[in-house]
Amino acid sequence: MFTDIAKVFIKSGNGGNGHVSFRRELYVPNGGPDGGDGGKGGDIIFEVDDGLNTLVDFRHVRKYVAKSGEEGGKRRCHGANGADLVVKVPEGTIVKDFESGKIITDMSGENRREIILKGGKGGLGNMHFATSTMQVPKYAQPGQSGAELWVQLELKVIADVGLVGFPNVGKSTLLSRVSNARPKIANYHFTTLNPHLGVVNLGDGNSFVMADIPGLIEGASDGAGLGHEFLRHIERTKILLHVVDAASVEGRDPSEDIHAIMSELRAYNPELLKLPQVIAANKLDALYIEGDSPLDRLKKEFEPNGIPVFGISAVSGEGVDDLLGYLFGVLQTIDRNPKRFEKEFEVEYLADKELPYSVEKDEKGIYIVEGPKIEKMLGYTNLDSEKGFEFFQKFLKQSGILDDLEKAGIEEGDTVRMYGLEFDYYK
Repeated sequence: MFTDIAKVFIKSGNGGNGHVSFRRELYVPNGGPDGGDGGKGGDIIFEVDDGLNTLVDFRHVRKYVAKSGEEGGKRRCHGANGADLVVKVPEGTIVKDFESGKIITDMSGENRREIILKGGKGGLGNMHFATSTMQVPKYAQPGQSGAELWVQLELKVIADVGLVGFPNVGKSTLLSRVSNARPKIANYHFTTLNPHLGVVNLGDGNSFVMADIPGLIEGASDGAGLGHEFLRHIERTKILLHVVDAASVEGRDPSEDIHAIMSELRAYNPELLKLPQVIAANKLDALYIEGDSPLDRLKKEFEPNGIPVFGISAVSGEGVDDLLGYLFGVLQTIDRNPKRFEKEFEVEYLADKELPYSVEKDEKGIYIVEGPKIEKMLGYTNLDSEKGFEFFQKFLKQSGILDDLEKAGIEEGDTVRMYGLEFDYYK
């Protein structure tokens, strides 16, 4: 079964934690801090693979997580960076934020490789936090968490000419005759479940890409049948080639079929009907009507509206060369660069809010809490005001500092020191 839409979970790697250590050298009793930085987390990278033409692989693997960075080491050793995770996708894949439906990137044209999620930064080792007043910092910065996201992948086929029409009108037969594509062909509805692409070579280095868009039905724009899954492929084509059964082998009226397809295209995306349109009245080899032929009726109805009609037989090849020549001529007059869908969604990364701190008990039984997290909070908090002190207490609770003090064994009445300020601890 063809798969052109998939929902997957992606997560970049976490940054490694910074390390806390001190130099221990002979004749240097009080060596300074030498804890190294943590490694960066791996990125999630999407890359176009020309060997892929469906998203079927994403039916089996729905979770992609990059490696995390390693913790820093002693002697200023930097932790190893986490390995990036490269996700291979077919050209034409659009990556959307699943929740909002907004486009993150379009993997087509020159966009062959893109970082979708950046890995978390590694934390700084304690060697970075030494100051004139704090020469023995016993804390390091934790690594930043990686970003995570549910994304929707949608494959939109890239082709110059898109074949549209109801099932069993001969689209697959036409594509197999004029190109190197070899779609399965049989005489029943919805034989074609995969959009097939073929290169039409006209000689002298002239060529274009033709795609057989699987059979549409009335109600496709509302999601009936496999409509939405296939209508999205038409959005990148430059010319719409309506293929109809002029011989009405199954009793269908070719004119009504064209209007029905146009109605579905209009309901799905009105801009599609602004594309150049051509009609291929197929199965002339099975047409035995004398006098006013279906081909003549189609020409009278549609050519005054600027839609040329070509009578062809995909089986015998009758009229096919004239059709291909006309299509190539139209392509020479328009921009053939693939349509790119613009970015609508920017991944947001959390700033490094988890500044480090340490909780220790000294030889006098005083609990010392210090670090950039505490220093920064005290810098903008007025502890002399009632609201300021309430904020201070709330900060200690929400930041986990009170939990760490209790883990360290603090009891009611014990003293807590923070950068020259001392408090008695009470629950």
